[in-house]
Order: sequence, then C-alpha cells, then structure tokens
Amino acid sequence: MAFSQIRVVLMGSALLLGGCSFTSDSLFPSLGGGDSASDAAVTTEAQGPALGTTNFEPSPVTPGAATGTYVGKKVQAFRGDLAALKTIVSQHNSTLQGLRNQTSRSAAQYHELVGAITARLQVGSTPGNPILVANLRRAQELMNGMSADVNKLSQLSADVTSDSAMAGYLLDSVRSSYALSGAIEEDHRQLRVLEDDTNQTVVLIDRLSKELNSDIARQQSYIGNERANLNVLSSSVAAGQLYGTGVSALSTHPTTLDTAPTRLAPMDLADRRPLVVIRFDRANVPYEQPLYQAVSQALERNPAARFDLVAVSPAQVAPGQSALGSNAARRNAEQVMRSLAGMGLPADRVALSATTSAQARGNEVHLYLR
Repeated sequence: MAFSQIRVVLMGSALLLGGCSFTSDSLFPSLGGGDSASDAAVTTEAQGPALGTTNFEPSPVTPGAATGTYVGKKVQAFRGDLAALKTIVSQHNSTLQGLRNQTSRSAAQYHELVGAITARLQVGSTPGNPILVANLRRAQELMNGMSADVNKLSQLSADVTSDSAMAGYLLDSVRSSYALSGAIEEDHRQLRVLEDDTNQTVVLIDRLSKELNSDIARQQSYIGNERANLNVLSSSVAAGQLYGTGVSALSTHPTTLDTAPTRLAPMDLADRRPLVVIRFDRANVPYEQPLYQAVSQALERNPAARFDLVAVSPAQVAPGQSALGSNAARRNAEQVMRSLAGMGLPADRVALSATTSAQARGNEVHLYLR
C-alpha cells in the first residue's frame, strides 16, 4: 500500500494502512461521512471580487452669461472652480474604472490558472511538477498585482476624500454669496443653478467614496481568502496530490511556520490515543494526504480543536543512539508541523513536544487531539 508506514485514527476508527484492516476500539465517537476525491477537492469561485459597477462621470457645468456685477463675477469664478473640480472627479472616476477592469482581467486569468492546476491534480500529478509550479507562480503574481491594486484604490480613496472637502467648501461659498450686496435677479438665478449643480457634485462624490471603500473591503477579503487557497494549493503542487480547503478555512489569515522550534517540551502519552501515527522508517514517507484527512475530520467535529504533535523516539537504545534518535524525531515532527502549516492550519492550534516510548521501534511522529 502507498501509505504502509502510517496509521491514521479517523475519530471513529483506527485505520491500519499497512494491512488495510480496521478496528473498532477507538476512544472517539464516529464522525461519519466519506473521504472521496470530491470531498478533498479544492473549490474556488471562477470570478473575482464583487466590485461595484457605477460610472461616476460628472455632467458638464451649466453655462451662464456674464452680468457685469460684482456678484456676477463671483458666480463666474465659482463656475470655473466647479468645472475644475468636475475634471478632477472625472479623472478619479477613470482611475477607478481602469482599476476595476484590471482587477476583473487579473481575476479571470488567476481563476483560469487555479482551475487548470486543480484539474491536473485531481487526475494525479508528480510532486513539484514544473508546469504546475510555473502556473502557481503566475497565479501568485496575479494575486500580488491585485493586492497592489488595492493599495492604489486606497490612495484613490484619499484623493476622493479631498474632492469631497473641496466640493463642500465650494457649496458653502456659493450659498453665502446670496447675502452679498450689489446683485441683480439674474445673479441670484445663476447662483441657484450653480448651487444645484454643486450639490449634485457633492452627492456624486459621496457615492463615489462609499462605493470605492466598499470595493476596497471586498477586494481585501477576496485576496485574504485566495491567499489561503493558494497556500493549500502550493502544498498540493509540492506533494503532487490535491488537498481540500477544510483545514485552511479555519482562518482568514493562515499562519505559516517560518522557523521551527529547536527544543521540544516533554510529553506524557499515558492513556492517550493518537489521531495519527507516522513512522519515519524510510525516506520520503507519503504521510500528507492521510494527515490532512484525519485533521479535516477532527475539525469537522470540533472547529475549535487543538492538537499535540509529539516527536517519539525509541526508549530502549544504546546511550549514544538516544540523542541521535531524539534529534531525528524532532526534525520529523518539525517537518510535519510545516506540512500542517502549509495546509492552512494556524500554528497556534498545534503544540510541539517530545517523548520516548518502549513500544516505538523507530522514530515516529504522533498527532493527538487535545
């Protein structure tokens, strides 16, 4: 069997992979459910973030004839200020629409790549397939580009806030001009038209600001979720087999293990039943798929579950071999810890420890439900 050196206890049964036999003496209640390929499939929506669609192009300023009065000159000056403001708003609207279109194109390319990678992994692939690695790298570049677009949207939001302040100041100035002396009826008529036009611009900018901030929030959420999916997909490509999203869905901000601990706390295993036992008695033990399935099913039962990851070395060995065995078991445990982090399980959900066992015939790593 492919996983002959791993024993996995799936909450309700102990699966002895070496002989494909089952026992019923588990300490845990049954979870039920299957473990078909469809359960482990990585699913992503073939679309980008749900961005707004409104076009915030301002209308032209309503023209007016010069009256020759002092107030009439003020009206002409205000009209020029409003025209300049509308030009700025039009530029900011063009920037927004361009960023939206760019995000949509990038998201379409991203999901096409992710879909192709997922489809290939579903039918089977070699570990670290260079074609999938290249596609994954391109998908990550597209995600980085969309993240950079969020920064541009944030800067645009600050610019639109300045537009709003300018529009508010202009509206107050127009309204205060009604009290100026030396005006004729035509001046006040043009002031009313200008006031309405300025007020419409204030409303337009306010709507632009609200939809822009909504776009930023949606895109940030989208990027956070997709980075978690990419984290799982990266581990899948490295292993040449598809992992699901059940573990990575635990956190919007998945935690990865950058530096493994060099010392592990001791652990007493008395009266504890392991969820997974991985025996490292040969190179390249293929433990990740059964490990993923066991952890996923444990989390289905208790989404807040935490785990103890224990490096186990044989107790009955020569004194000189004891330290070597403990160090090897520690390195194996750190490797499994990185695998769990790569699957999206936050590092603060797993505690590393070490022990020796008289029953262990070689270096092992045990995973326990805390």
